[in-house]
Amino acid sequence: MATGQFLDPRCETLPRDELDAIVDERIRYTVEYARTHSPFYRQWFREHKIRPGEIQCHDDLRKLPIISGRTIRENQPPQKDDFLFRSVDWEDIFTVHETSGTSGTPKSFFLTWEDWERYAAKYARIFVSQGFGKGDRVVICASYGMNVGANTMTLAASHIGMTIIPTGKCTFPRRIFDSYRPTGIVGSVFKLLRLARQLKEEGKDPRNTSLKRLIVGGESFAEESRQYLAEIWDREVFNIYGSTEGTMCGECSERSGLHVPEDLVHLDVYDPSMGGFVPDGECGRAVLTTLLPVRGRCGTLLINYDTEDTTVVISRDTCACGRTHMKIYTPQREAETVWILGTPVNRVDIERGVFQRENMEYLTGEYEAFVESDDDGGVTLRVSMETFNPEGIPREDIGEHFIASFLRFKPGLARAFSQDFRIHFTFTPPGGLELSKIKGRPKRLLDHR
Repeated sequence: MATGQFLDPRCETLPRDELDAIVDERIRYTVEYARTHSPFYRQWFREHKIRPGEIQCHDDLRKLPIISGRTIRENQPPQKDDFLFRSVDWEDIFTVHETSGTSGTPKSFFLTWEDWERYAAKYARIFVSQGFGKGDRVVICASYGMNVGANTMTLAASHIGMTIIPTGKCTFPRRIFDSYRPTGIVGSVFKLLRLARQLKEEGKDPRNTSLKRLIVGGESFAEESRQYLAEIWDREVFNIYGSTEGTMCGECSERSGLHVPEDLVHLDVYDPSMGGFVPDGECGRAVLTTLLPVRGRCGTLLINYDTEDTTVVISRDTCACGRTHMKIYTPQREAETVWILGTPVNRVDIERGVFQRENMEYLTGEYEAFVESDDDGGVTLRVSMETFNPEGIPREDIGEHFIASFLRFKPGLARAFSQDFRIHFTFTPPGGLELSKIKGRPKRLLDHR
């Protein structure tokens, strides 16, 4: 049960040397568990001439090869007769889960009840660090299904004494507010903006509700969209990041980075172009390793798994909230990044330009962008934005605000702008974007070259 601002005060405030010692102990046990119980890793150790007994600490872990989502897919049906990453017998598997499969065959993951307890503890720590506690009532807008997020947050509530309202979506009726008086909502930026508009249409001011705070999860977002969401609801907005693989990280009350539960998951940062890990403060892909407590068990175990999400380690110093676990920047999906004239452009860069405050008097926040080749060899970024009413809006001003924001952090594109690189804007009424016709989470940045 939560104690004050911590779920587990002793663990969350461990001095760095003691925390590192626990990490190293769990690395040793996890590697040995993999050798004993994981068909994939037994073969992996042999193929790479790895002696598990020599993996003693974090530095040794960095010497091992990197695996990827492709590795998992290649070691499960239909590529193999069995799931080689499954690390316990079927009778010990509590649930089976799959990723979305947006980049191919869905990756399969197997969770024991112990896995669920550890996953729930991670989210419970996050909730408590954000000020939730006994008596809070939280609406979960994430879908309940083959991904683990919604179910894990629901289970996490039992650690805290918190009540979950499992709507599964953000289009719930106003009576949820009137009857249950929720104190928090978990959803994406766009779901929460749509909910605010829905309430206004029903005659209720979203700023005048029982809510104490909002939690945004499921995808990375621009700071500008967070600020606008906070303004619309007049509430603090917190960030969480999680995955089926087990990387549950979240902001504390300081909102200065996402804390990583270092005793339960090891996270490092790797640069594929360099073929090595990077120091704190430099950008690369988040690489995770499951950390099992001694005598613990695990359904699917991962060692040096490339999440293909980019991030930066901000700090390993003690946070102002009192936590000693390291903090990272919000990870961004590399699958949502395209390269234009040698410059990486992520969906969040587009979102930042859309959500310039001056623009939001006219825009709903919904957008989509396409990268196209021009006949003269140049590149055009076509950005479509949804407006409340396309007629009579200051289109040139909106475009200028977007361009100024977008090019501020893209010096290479700024130098090429209007010559080899161009930005073209279109505006649609509500429901006019292509993504409006797509079910599920749509891709907002597409490369058509």
